[in-house]
Amino acid sequence: MSLLENVVLFGRMLRESGLPLAPDQTRRFARALGWIDVGSREQVFHTARSVLVTRKEDLRLFGVIFELFWRAQTGGAALRLPRPRPRPERRDRRYDVFSLTGGRGEPDVPEIEVGDRAGAYSAAEVLQHRDFGDLDEDELAEVRRQIQEIRWRVSQRVSRRQMPARRGSRLHLRRVLRDAAKHDGTPLVLPRRRPKIKQRPIVLLADISGSMDRYSRLLLHFFYAAVQGLAEVECFVFGTRLTRITQYLRVRNVEIAVEQAAREILDWSGGTRIGDSLAAFNRHWGRRVLRRGAVVIVASDGWERGDASLLRREMRHLSHRCHRLIWLNPHLGHPEYQPLVEGMAAALPYVDDFLPVHNLRSLRDFAAALESLPARRAPSSASTRASR
Repeated sequence: MSLLENVVLFGRMLRESGLPLAPDQTRRFARALGWIDVGSREQVFHTARSVLVTRKEDLRLFGVIFELFWRAQTGGAALRLPRPRPRPERRDRRYDVFSLTGGRGEPDVPEIEVGDRAGAYSAAEVLQHRDFGDLDEDELAEVRRQIQEIRWRVSQRVSRRQMPARRGSRLHLRRVLRDAAKHDGTPLVLPRRRPKIKQRPIVLLADISGSMDRYSRLLLHFFYAAVQGLAEVECFVFGTRLTRITQYLRVRNVEIAVEQAAREILDWSGGTRIGDSLAAFNRHWGRRVLRRGAVVIVASDGWERGDASLLRREMRHLSHRCHRLIWLNPHLGHPEYQPLVEGMAAALPYVDDFLPVHNLRSLRDFAAALESLPARRAPSSASTRASR
């Protein structure tokens, strides 16, 4: 069996035993083996533990699994993963991790407490950390369902409009005069008013070019959930051209809404011209949707095939006209990622928040961040933009 096959098998055994393990961890472990002596048990053990174990309570279970796996590979035994065997006589169940067979009988390995992992770390929880690009069809269906359950809230703004309030900061002069007219010129009470508190408008722009193909469909489901859950949302997609899809996502059935939006997009999985698309947005839609302190969210990997200087200019224009500019990049969730592509490097100086959008956990974190946006931009950001 090759080294890579052993790495994959070992990762599968860890997952089957209840350890949370993301595909990216397995890839990093395989790369790390190239820097050590794979014949040294101690080096392999410490490398695997540092990359594959993320929780202190899993260290003992990992040690037993590694010992069994190493003994099998060096002794020629075959590996199998039986179903966990519950012990009904106790409330906390014990599970045998896995067995070695190959003519030598069962090894003398201590039985360890791992509890019932179904309650502690369910498949739904593991799915929270799986990259969207690594999911199969069943997992994608579950992710789409969970996206619709995310509660979207946006930080609010103080409007210039006033509303009646018992303890308002200002007198409601119109009501004072009206009440005075009813009571012979003497008002019985002094009505007050305060500013209205309203949700900030949201503008979503998603890249649906070929380089974003693994994430585009799920982004449409994310857009649909936002449109259904928030009051003022405008949605656009772009590849080589800009397309507004807000009206299609207002349909109550999510599958019908996404299919209608997808049919309207003519440049799906095509090239990428972010600068041209933002120019079209600023020219035709900016005045209509960038109002009352709007928050603009761009979801893209920043792979620009057009003029990077145009992208830089349009990003500067866009950042001046919105309350906050957020960029979601699906590659940012990978530890090795650096924003070095020309388009991303051109756009990044004008971005207030640079966040990942590669799995369910990142979407939930983004939803929480959206709810707690600061009322004002940091003074350093404003002065930096003014100097450009």
